[in-house]
Amino acid sequence: MSVSIDITGLPAERIHVVPSPLAELGMALHALSEPAHHPGLQGWTTSVSAGLDPCLADRLCEADFLWRTTFSDVFTPSAGIAGHSTLPGATLAEELDLLDKLSDEQFVDAALEFTCQSEYAERPGNRLADPGARRRALELAAARGTHQVRFTQRLLDDPPVIRTWFRELLQDCDEAFFADVWGRVQHQVAADARLKTDLLRRKGLKDALAAISPSVTLDEPGRAIVVDKISVGRTATDGGHLILTPTSLGWPHLWVLHRKGWQPMITYPISSPGPAAPPSVEQLTLRMSALAHPVRMRLCRHLARGSYTTGELADAHGMTAPEISRHLSVLKKAGLVTTRRQGRYVQHQLDLGVVSRLGGDFIEGVLR
Repeated sequence: MSVSIDITGLPAERIHVVPSPLAELGMALHALSEPAHHPGLQGWTTSVSAGLDPCLADRLCEADFLWRTTFSDVFTPSAGIAGHSTLPGATLAEELDLLDKLSDEQFVDAALEFTCQSEYAERPGNRLADPGARRRALELAAARGTHQVRFTQRLLDDPPVIRTWFRELLQDCDEAFFADVWGRVQHQVAADARLKTDLLRRKGLKDALAAISPSVTLDEPGRAIVVDKISVGRTATDGGHLILTPTSLGWPHLWVLHRKGWQPMITYPISSPGPAAPPSVEQLTLRMSALAHPVRMRLCRHLARGSYTTGELADAHGMTAPEISRHLSVLKKAGLVTTRRQGRYVQHQLDLGVVSRLGGDFIEGVLR
C-alpha cells in the first residue's frame, strides 16, 4: 500500500521545499484536538487549551472535523490555484488570500472531504449545483454528527458566508496562540527547507527524499515518488510543480495531497521522538502477522528470557525441530528474532528493542 506521485519529465527547478504557515496552523489545530497523537506536544496543547477563550473554543468545535480526523486541503490552498505553479505564502495573511482565490466549488469539496467520506482522488459531483450530490453530502455528514450536518448545510446554502467565517476563525487563532507558535518555529522549518533544497541541488531528488523520511522513496526509473502509507492513491505533476513542506508540529503524520486537479504536495515532519527509522508498512504487517500465531507467541516467551537452540525449543514445546524452524523463520523474516552461532550451535533470541517499539511503530504506521 502506498501513495505515488508520477513526476515523469519534471525538471529540478519545479521542485520546491517551502514552509507554509497555514499548513502549520492546521497541524497546530490537529494537535490541540487530538493531543494523544502528539505526546511530545502535551505541555503545549494543555497550556493552549486551558488559555483559550471559551467563545473561540466553541467556534473551533464547530469545524474541528477539518483537522481532527486528518488534514483538510483547505490548509494548502496554493495547490488548488490554476496553473499548478503557485507556492505557499510567506505569511499567514498571504496564504489566507490564496484561500480566498479558490472557487466556491473547490472550497466546498476540500471542506467536505472528510465530513462526507467522499472518494478523495475523484470529483464527487458539484455539490452546489447537483441536487443528488448535495443530498448525498448531507446523508454522509449525518453519520459524523449533528454539528457536521449543521456546518455542511450552512456551507452548501451559502459558501461565501462560511468562507468569511472560517477566515475570521483562523485569524482569531493566530491572535490567540498561533502567532507565538509561528514566531518560535518558522526559523526551524525555514532552516530545514534550506537544507533540503541544498541537498536537492547537490545530490538530487533521491537523496533529498531520503532525508525527508525513510517512508518516501524514488522508484528505480526515477519517474515516481512512492510514499509508504496504509492507504492507496495516485497523482501526477502533469507539467506543474511538486511542493515539499516541512512542519515542526506534524510528527507522526506524513501527509500527501493527491486530490484530482490539484498540485501534488508532501507535508513532512522535521523531527521524530527517536533515532530509529520507522518500519515500512510491509515490515509492520509481517511483524503483526508473525505474532498472531499462538505457537510463535509461546516461542517469544522463551526467547525473551535468553538464547536457545532449535533443539532446545523443540524439546520445551513438544514439537519437532523442523516445525520449530518454520516458526523461527517467520519470526526472523519479520525482524523479531536474532541469530548467533556459538561453536557448533545456532542460538536464537527475541530482539527486545524491536518488540518494545512495536506498539509505537503500529501507531506511527496507522497515523502516517
